[in-house]
Amino acid sequence: MRYSLLNVIVNGLTGNRFTGPAWRDAAPKPAYDVVIVGGGGHGLATAYYLAKEHGIRNVAVLEKGWIGSGNAGRNTTIFRSNYLLPGNQPFYEWSVKLWEGLEQELNYNVMASQRGIVNLIHSDAQRDAYVRRGNAMRLSGADAELLDREQVRAMMPFLDFDNARFPIKGGLMQARAGTARHDAVVWGYARGADALGVDIIQNCEVRGFTRDAAGRVTGVETTRGTIGAKKVALAVAGSSSRLAAKLDLRLPIESQVLQAFVSEAIKPLVPGVVTFGAGHFYISQSDKGGLVFGGDLDGYNSYAQRGNLPVIEDVCEGGMAVMPLIGRLKLLRQWGGLCDMSMDGSPIIDVGPLPGLYLNTGWSYGGFKATPASGWCFAHTIARDEAHPLSAAMRLDRFATGYVIDEKGVGAQPNLH
Repeated sequence: MRYSLLNVIVNGLTGNRFTGPAWRDAAPKPAYDVVIVGGGGHGLATAYYLAKEHGIRNVAVLEKGWIGSGNAGRNTTIFRSNYLLPGNQPFYEWSVKLWEGLEQELNYNVMASQRGIVNLIHSDAQRDAYVRRGNAMRLSGADAELLDREQVRAMMPFLDFDNARFPIKGGLMQARAGTARHDAVVWGYARGADALGVDIIQNCEVRGFTRDAAGRVTGVETTRGTIGAKKVALAVAGSSSRLAAKLDLRLPIESQVLQAFVSEAIKPLVPGVVTFGAGHFYISQSDKGGLVFGGDLDGYNSYAQRGNLPVIEDVCEGGMAVMPLIGRLKLLRQWGGLCDMSMDGSPIIDVGPLPGLYLNTGWSYGGFKATPASGWCFAHTIARDEAHPLSAAMRLDRFATGYVIDEKGVGAQPNLH
């Protein structure tokens, strides 16, 4: 039900007395058509599109904590589609198109703001690489504009253009990229899925799986009892390898910590998202005024949502190299999220290696921005037992066949041995 202006006024004047929970606190049923493990953005988006696009509504989303307690609330909120290779670029462009209509789709304010992203250029070789990437983006229907030095300076005069080691020579801009409120995205998908009949079950950790005599996955064993399912889908980011191990599966991913940071609030300064092309540093400004930024992985395997001090120093050094004024700001807080780093830096959306199992993992740096398209394509895969054309290259077996999506330049690569 859409809220009218009168609803908004009445709730605002009465302290939201007439606003109920955004979704039901469902208790698990004995069995479902589909059980989705993971109540983050990808799991909830999958449930929403399963119900809306495919008519499959006997669905449960299981979350071991609360909605938004995982990576959904531990990222830097950026969405973009400035990728290069055909296995990635059309997928992420579809995701941006879904982002553009997401608030109308969900009737929920996810605070999507298309402020644009600029990838800075520091060398002639880098300019050539970005010309190629920009052309690939345009071939998939995305927007891309190559900026010269003065165009970048006019937009962001606060950058260090005359740095002797990393001179800024221009940038590649995607104006339709932007940011969104990360937790509002999961709240919106949860509310939308619930309205379509999906059960969202919080504080329900999966401890194991049930299988029949033929080896088919037939359900999950949880802290709230055994739940049967015709199909079980995993969308648990950095915990994917631990759950897969309970089925004696070894996935081609490693879980590593990625830290993010926010400064004290200042007046509007950064107009969009900026990435440092000579190091790994990216920054934007939140609606509250804080500068939100991040950089490299912590560089070791972990399942903990916390990082180490050396990476904080490294990220701040990258920021100082391109934007020295941030040295005058106080670092307000930092947090860590779990990245499921695949061997080629690209995700896996596929029918699993066991009957009844479906996989959504390996997002590396691309998890948040992919939320809508990931849910769209994963729902298609679950409903039809086949890959969606946009995610057809994201097969699990590509690491065995050699058809990897070797996308360089989109983030730190995992150090897999």
